Amino acid sequence: MMTCFICKGDVENRQVTLTVDLGNCIVIVKNVPARVCSQCGEVWYSGTVAKQLERIVNVVTNTAITEIAVVSYSEKVA
Repeated sequence: MMTCFICKGDVENRQVTLTVDLGNCIVIVKNVPARVCSQCGEVWYSGTVAKQLERIVNVVTNTAITEIAVVSYSEKVA
């Protein structure tokens, strides 16, 4: 099991919600796979997940006509 770099607590695989405030739009991505420290709550994303989150946010911001967009994490981007 991985230990937290910050507090040395146990790190668990979980699904989290990421909120990105872009100023003119807030994007909420639900069900994001991450590693989370059970003690301090620090969150880490794999490189693959981070790249996918960037794609998701870019697609939503380029097509959104709303101030708040809520989407579920997916391996595919429309």
